[in-house]
This record gives sequence, structure tokens and C-alpha cells, in this order.
Amino acid sequence: MSHPVLVTGAAGGAQGSTGRLVANLLLEQGIPVRALVHKLDSRSDDLRKRGAEVVAGDLLNSTSVQAAMRDVKRAYFTYPVTDGLLEAATIFAAAARDAHLELVLNNSQFQGTPADPLFRDLSHAPSIRNLQHRLADRIFDWAQVGAVHLQSPPYYENVRALVSRSVSAQNAVFLPWGADSTVIPLVGAQDVSRVAAALLANPDVPAQNVYPLIGETPTVKEITAALGRAIGRPIRYVAITDEQWANTAKERLQPHALDHLSHLWQGFRKTEERFQATGAIRAVTGRNPQTLEEFFRENAAFFAGGVQEA
Repeated sequence: MSHPVLVTGAAGGAQGSTGRLVANLLLEQGIPVRALVHKLDSRSDDLRKRGAEVVAGDLLNSTSVQAAMRDVKRAYFTYPVTDGLLEAATIFAAAARDAHLELVLNNSQFQGTPADPLFRDLSHAPSIRNLQHRLADRIFDWAQVGAVHLQSPPYYENVRALVSRSVSAQNAVFLPWGADSTVIPLVGAQDVSRVAAALLANPDVPAQNVYPLIGETPTVKEITAALGRAIGRPIRYVAITDEQWANTAKERLQPHALDHLSHLWQGFRKTEERFQATGAIRAVTGRNPQTLEEFFRENAAFFAGGVQEA
């Protein structure tokens, strides 16, 4: 592949960090990567050492986005859970159209199953953030830039961030997930990134323009049981109210993320649909998706005390 692949969010954040994972996976295959980062720091230095072309830019600045797309044919778009998604998607789609990109891989969000009207259409989006993702998907489609959407539920990393402190301190999970029979569809950020890297590295056009990526569909009871087995001690689940959780989480989450997750939990509690794991991860990567228990075992240090989320 002679043209670099543009990867946004390449420095990574505190949780899923799919941009960083995608960039590293492509570099491991010898594929040139142009890593778009918000600021230059030790993380961008590491990317440069690995062989990436690092450029600093802002997805809300059309000039920097246009500059980052020069001589690019394929790109990975991801945006943090904060304000500005629709503006960034519009700027990116317009620049991609002007630059004649053949593929924009869009890190989108889970949009439910055909049998579940609560999540299926725009009028029933479970949160403003989820609605913005659905609209961003359409913006990319209208731009005619070969858009492919990876539609994922919450990441395993999100669960880790939500419960690591209380598990470490009290061997308990305090969340507004309702009854322990509530189903929470999940996927590992590593698997999302592997799918993205595989599609970007393949010279052919992807076979479809939407890839729903659900790794597991555990109940709350199954989540806590898997965590307990992974770290070798029993974990109890304590259902709390939305207000109790919001009052506690607002110290660690900015308002946009807090609003999104609060409404997402409400949506999962309300639906009676038993979500189904999808086969897209294995179909694209040739590997079974990581299980939640495997993820917990790999991240056991986060639940042992002394390791906290950034």
C-alpha cells in the first residue's frame, strides 16, 4: 500500500483507545500510517518511533483535517465521547469527499437489532450521543466516500473503568443496571481495532458497509461472576438508582459521557430483547472475539488496588 492510512485518535485515550490500537496493528503489517493526534507528547513520540508519520491536528478544524488527508486513500475516523461529534464527522466527510478517499472506516455505535424497536431507528435512539452517531453514519454515507461503519456496544474497557474502584475497595459493583438479569451487550476494543485494521489493510473494498460488532451478551449476574472468577474472589452486584450513580460518576465523567451512559443504562433495562453476539469479528479477522472473562484476567491488576484509571 503506497498511500498512508490516516488514523485519527492515534494517541489513544484512557479507555478503548481504538485509534492507537489500529495504528499499531497497521504498522506491524508494514502499512504506512499517518497518525493524527490532538497534541504532541510521549504517546505521539512512541508512534513516531514505531514508524508512523505523526501530525498534530484538530478534527473540528477543517484546515488541519484537509492537510492530514493529503495523499490519503483510506482513513479511520473515531471521536471521543464528548461534544462535537456531528461537527467533526461533517468536516471529515467533506474533506474526504474533496480528497476522493476510497474508504472511510467510521467507528460508530451499536444501533440494536431489527427485532428491537427501542434501539432501531432515529426516534428511539437511547441517548443523544447514540442519535449523533446514527446521524454521523448518514453524513458519511451521503458524502459518498466508501463509508463503512463499525457499530459497537460498550467496550469491556468501559466496564473496567466503571467498576475497578469499587471492586478494588469493596468487592462490589454499584451500577444502575436494574435486575441482575439485565443484558448488557459488550465487545473488546481490541476486537473492534482488529476488525478495523483488517478492513483498512485489505486492498479490496469491504463486502458490506455496516459491521455490527457484539462480542458477548452477558447478564449483569454473568458479568460479576466472570469478574469474580478472573480475579479469584466473589464480587457482589448492588443495584443503585440513576441519581445515585450520576452523583458519584460526575466526579470522573464529563457531562456528555455521563448523559450518554445514564440513558444507555435506562435503555438496556427497558428492553426485553436478548441481544445476539455477531459473527463479524471472526468473519473479518479469522479469530474468535475475546471473552469478557479473558479481558478481566488480562486486567486483573486494575481490580487489586493500586492501579486506577487515568
